[in-house]
Amino acid sequence: MISVKILGPGCKKCQLLEAKVKDLVAKNNINTVVKKVTDIQEMMNYGIMITPGLVINEQVKCFGIIPKDEQILNWLKEL
Repeated sequence: MISVKILGPGCKKCQLLEAKVKDLVAKNNINTVVKKVTDIQEMMNYGIMITPGLVINEQVKCFGIIPKDEQILNWLKEL
């Protein structure tokens, strides 16, 4: 099972990334657990300074942007 974390306090971009990831996972039938992380200290443990952050299996894939659907799918499928 793939672990996905959306790092962010709940801003519009964070909400958009979370919705996008959940939608892609559902549409592509990917066995994934998506967790929203809002704790600042936990976010800092990943070394990100700009939200939203996307962490897949404990690897930071991006932060500060909303990646394209294709990029998110590639990250999810490379595991």
